[in-house]
Amino acid sequence: MAVGELARRLAVAAIGIPLSLLLIYLGGWPLGLALAALAALGAAELCDLALAAGVRPFAGLAAAIAAGVVVFTVEGPHWTDATPWIAGVVVLGALAAAAGSIWLRGSGGRPLDAGAITVYSGVLVGAGFACGMLLRNLDPASAATASWRGAALIAYPLAIIWSGDTAAYFAGTRWGRHKLLPSVSPKKSIEGAVAGLLMSVIAALIYGRLVFEGWFSLPIGPVMAAVGGALIGAAGQVGDLAESVMKREAGVKDSGRIFPGHGGVLDRFDSLVFALPVAWAWLALALPRLIPGLPWR
Repeated sequence: MAVGELARRLAVAAIGIPLSLLLIYLGGWPLGLALAALAALGAAELCDLALAAGVRPFAGLAAAIAAGVVVFTVEGPHWTDATPWIAGVVVLGALAAAAGSIWLRGSGGRPLDAGAITVYSGVLVGAGFACGMLLRNLDPASAATASWRGAALIAYPLAIIWSGDTAAYFAGTRWGRHKLLPSVSPKKSIEGAVAGLLMSVIAALIYGRLVFEGWFSLPIGPVMAAVGGALIGAAGQVGDLAESVMKREAGVKDSGRIFPGHGGVLDRFDSLVFALPVAWAWLALALPRLIPGLPWR
């Protein structure tokens, strides 16, 4: 890695990490607007990948769908409050994409592809970041208020994914011999993927013991913690591969250039777009059924 690129990466990390921690701690609209902006940029990047592959989706509309999906999780912090509004955003977006295909694409402009990718981009990226907001608000006492307890909820998948990514990188570099999916991501190895998944489980076990049990007094237990870590870690790896195959079809190295030395929003958050919904579903749906008296809605 060139010295200049390394310096840019370090500068982005030096600014981005403290800012991210502050927004996660604050929650509410500061975090919601940041996630909405990232979702809009990510959806637009996905449309740019489609454009490079020969399809002309409606990038602005996809960005609006993605941002709208996130915004209504701030207004309705519980998923049952947000669902009708999110459904409205998706339906209106689909109708707008179909209507736009008539006049702006026509029969020769691949209208089916243009409309489908527009809605797909907005929903995929928007739902991923929206689940980050829903995860932050799982504890009613911490919703929409500055709280380390609420921040700890969204930090759960972050710790698992980043631990797994680090282990996968170093294990793959040191011991990687067998390619995982060479046609999709030539550098990824089976050894790295296994090491990443194992580290995700270990990180979940540590997080469960220190945070869920030690801080929340929630007896999650090692089995539940390990299963959650495996699910979230696997989802993160699938998200990484999904972005890789899209970039390969588009013939590009990075999805964007918004983060100097790091690429675009999808390059940095592809794993989390998949992992955040899994983490939210795991905590919101699985744990209340298995652990009586869970204090979250």
